[in-house]
Amino acid sequence: MKLSDFKYKLPKNLIAKFPVDPRNLSRLMVVDRETGESENKKFTDIMNIFQKGDCIVLNETKVLPAKIYGVKEKTSAKIEVLLLRELKAEEKLWDIIVEPARKVRIGNKIYFDGTKFFCEVIDNTTSRGRTARFTYDGNIYRLINKMGQMPLPDYIERDSEEFDKRSYQTEFANDDKIASIAPPTAGLHFTAEMINELERKGVRVVKINLNIGQGIFDKIDVEDFSKHTMYHEYFEISLASAELINKTLKTKRNVYAIGCSVARALESSVLTTGQIKPNRGWADKFIYPPYDFKIVSRLLTNFHPSASPPLLLVSAFCDKDIILKAYKKAIKDEYRFYAYGDAMLII
Repeated sequence: MKLSDFKYKLPKNLIAKFPVDPRNLSRLMVVDRETGESENKKFTDIMNIFQKGDCIVLNETKVLPAKIYGVKEKTSAKIEVLLLRELKAEEKLWDIIVEPARKVRIGNKIYFDGTKFFCEVIDNTTSRGRTARFTYDGNIYRLINKMGQMPLPDYIERDSEEFDKRSYQTEFANDDKIASIAPPTAGLHFTAEMINELERKGVRVVKINLNIGQGIFDKIDVEDFSKHTMYHEYFEISLASAELINKTLKTKRNVYAIGCSVARALESSVLTTGQIKPNRGWADKFIYPPYDFKIVSRLLTNFHPSASPPLLLVSAFCDKDIILKAYKKAIKDEYRFYAYGDAMLII
């Protein structure tokens, strides 16, 4: 297989520019891996699919309003800065992306709030990427929360608005895990009430963390996709979470990965016994066909861009031809695509 085998054409009007409100009013396509058939449902119908003893695994990472605007010293040119990840807290070093990149060179300073909050570029990492040392008083995360905007993907083609701080965030996001530049989009469809109802029903609700980073924007630029390198993302699976997942596996109930980030974290933490291990570290696992999933038995995901890493992961979980057939049906039935779009459940 080659990258072009995973390409499809999407009408631009099917790219979701705004979220549905309330969030659980999105649509749901259920795809059967064995028969290849798909069925149109409402997202709330998923409550009847989860059964007592099943386990749903959520990524509780929280999105940082990581897009901040400043002015370059001397020229006062407006510069957009996207904070990718904190490298060394004690040295106040961050990986960032800058726009317009041609105006930002090593040694330049960018001021965000007068003279008290600024950064100095100390290295180039990619064409748009930089390493910067920040200067500020107090807690940088409070400063970012105060002045930052949600880093919406370019395909949404609009500026972030105040409601995005709520909508572009799962309702189970953990305030202590605020480090992502995008949400686990499959989790955006759940309300807190739905999660509570599932727990009352006897469904095991497990939370792990994977900080979604620059990889969410990366495109595969080689036809032999096996040569693509994934961006490293920090993840954590606690002992308590691992025990609940393993209990589900032992009783032969379904383990639902709520999103590709969860699937990657779980499949990065498999013991030779076929169980999950408590783990923390940097994940760069690139899952593509063919791949034998060890932990995940069912996958909830959104509709992903053509020839993207998430689409390859989904096509590894379910036969490529079945997935592309389902995508063709989704286009015909006018599903909403991408981050603010509708959901697909593969069973």
